[in-house]
This record gives sequence, C-alpha cells and structure tokens, in this order.
Amino acid sequence: MESLLIGSFQKPSLLLSSPITAELCSHPIGGGQVLKCKGSSNTGRIYAISMNLQVERRNLLQLHVKSIGERTVTSNPKRGSRHIANSASGHSLESEPAKSPWRSVQHACDAFYRFSRPHTVIGTALSIISVSLLAVQKLSDFSPLFFTGVLEAIVAALLMNIYIVGLNQLSDIEIDKVNKPYLPLASGEYSVTTGVAIVSSFAILSFWLGYIVGSWPLFSALFVSFILGTAYSINLPLLRWKRFAVVAAMCILAVRAVIVQIAFYLHVQTYVFSRPAVFTKPVIFATAFMSFFSVVIALFKDIPDIVGDKIYGIQSFTVRLGQERVFWICISLLEMAYAVALLVGATTSCIWSKWTTIIGHTLLGLLLWNRAKSVDLKSKAAITSFYMFIWKLFYAEYLLIPLVR
Repeated sequence: MESLLIGSFQKPSLLLSSPITAELCSHPIGGGQVLKCKGSSNTGRIYAISMNLQVERRNLLQLHVKSIGERTVTSNPKRGSRHIANSASGHSLESEPAKSPWRSVQHACDAFYRFSRPHTVIGTALSIISVSLLAVQKLSDFSPLFFTGVLEAIVAALLMNIYIVGLNQLSDIEIDKVNKPYLPLASGEYSVTTGVAIVSSFAILSFWLGYIVGSWPLFSALFVSFILGTAYSINLPLLRWKRFAVVAAMCILAVRAVIVQIAFYLHVQTYVFSRPAVFTKPVIFATAFMSFFSVVIALFKDIPDIVGDKIYGIQSFTVRLGQERVFWICISLLEMAYAVALLVGATTSCIWSKWTTIIGHTLLGLLLWNRAKSVDLKSKAAITSFYMFIWKLFYAEYLLIPLVR
C-alpha cells in the first residue's frame, strides 16, 4: 500500500514549480520573514519544506486508509482483510458482489453430496442390483416388472440410507469437528434444524414408498434398517450403540450382510416374480461373504477416527487395540473371505462361473495384499484412502456375486 501511495505524489523537481511551492514562496516563515524564491541559495530550503509537506500528506493518507481498514475489520472481520487488499490495489472498498444463483446451486449440491456419504449410497445401490440378479433364472425374467421392482427397492433403500447416515452426523457433530470437519453439519454449512428436516423427510418418504409398493420384504428391510440405524446413532438412554464396539459391529453386519442380501432377494423372488422363497447357493454365499466384509467395514471405519473417538469416549476396537492391530485383523478377515470364495468357485459345476469366480477373487485378494503392505499407518490421509479402497473392493464383489452359480 505504501509504495502505491508514494507513487501517487509528484517528484520533488516538479513540486518546485507547482502551485503549492509558489504559494509557499509568498507565505511568512516564522518571525514575519518572507520566503523568496529567487536565487539558488534558497533552493535547498524550498526542497526541504516541500519534502516535509510531502511526508505529512503521505502520513495523513496512510492514517486515513488505516482507519477505513480498521472500521471494515470491526464490522466484518472475515472480509476486512480482503477489502483492505482491494483498496491497496486501486479497487473500491465496497463489498464484493453476491454469489451467482448458479454458484449457490453448486454449493448446495456439493454440501448435500457430502452429507449423503456417497460411498454408502453407491454400495447400497450396487448391492440391491446384485442380489436382485440372483433371483433371475432365465432371460425372460428381464421384464419391465423386474426393472420397476428393482428401481422401487433402490429408491426406498437410498432414502433410508440417507436418513441413517444423516442421523449419525447429527449425533456426532462435535466428534466430526475433529474427525471429519468437511461434513456440512460439522463445518456449519448445515444447521441442526436443516439436518433434522432432511433426515425426517427422507425417513418419511422411504416408509411411504415402501408402503405404497406393497412388498413386505421391502418394507421389513426398511423398518429393521430404521430401527438399527436409529439405535446405532441416537444419543438416548440404552441407545447410541456405536459406543460399544461389538454391538456397533453387529448393527452394521445385520444391515449390510443379512438384510440387504435376504430381504431384497425375497423382494424380487416373492413379490416381483411371485415365486416361493428358496435360498439358493449364490444367496447363501453372498450372505456369508458379505458378513466378513461388513465386519471389516465396521472395524476399519474407526481406524482414521481414533483421535475424536478417544476424546468423546467412543470405545471402538481401534481405541482398545490400536490402529495397527485392527488394520491387520481387517486384512486377514478379507483374505479369509477371498479364500472361501475360491473354494466355492472351485466346487461349482458351471465352467464359466468357476473360472470367473476363481480368477476374480484371486486378483482382488492379491490387489488387497499389495496395497495393504504400502499403507503408512501413521498418516490419517493414507488410512482414509485405504478405507475408500476397501469400499471399491466391496463394489467389485457385488459385480462378481451374480456370476456365482
């Protein structure tokens, strides 16, 4: 700012012939003496006086700008520094224009995207599609009735999924300020009232859709998910089961491994196709395999969150056993699951299913092991990245499950 202000003054040589200097030449200078501008002997004195005036004017302007900056900071501390910078660069000190409507829409979509926990949304949608395909026995089963039934299940389940993850965020605002400060409630982008409105609306819409569809397997899946999701998160006496490591793992296991596999399979098998409830080998395999995977997700999700969980008394397995031990327990469980999948593939009589199952699970197991060996367990960013990698393995498994015959 100072360089800009100094640059706005005239050079001393120019000031000698300016009106200001001329005026000085006709004014008294102490003791009634009059300054005369004739002769070279007075040039030094005139130059000194003009420079003094120049410095005084500069100081006055600096004080003026500083006072404006202080008033701006006092009235709006977050924006004051930006306004001072604007004044220094020659811009006006007026506030910047408001965000455009398009920017506001983008921001709202981004906040809701983070609020919905997209990795769980993708997992829910893929799992329902995958287990629904297990009920398909012939090509003619791919009818409009089938696609409508699957779509109804996906929409109702996603609405309930957002209710569950949203309620968890409402209950964990202070913890998320430590563990996940980017979430809308923790960052202050959403108020508590907004969060309550979202989760309430989505729960009501989920039950409404499940009811009008008329499928009891679907409605039962939504109801049990609602009960377990609420008991897992809400801070009420005898509830908030996430505080207890075993109970928390059982909640996630029940929803991800049992309800998703069995209830949505029965929705398609009994409601869409009107067939008897027969649990085939692929359904049993999917339920058993996803039981391993659900336990791993339940354990691993707490590894990056150890700091906040310790502060707020969440007794997760990670808090009790340590990050490294829980990490390698998770890897071992997943490798065991892949080994079982190889045995299942080897015993099938369908050639294409056999080789697809064996090759697919072998590649996933090797990929998991190679990635696990390179993880820096002292880095929260590295652990979180690996957790997202486990969700990708989760997605890949649901692509393989329909091929198990």
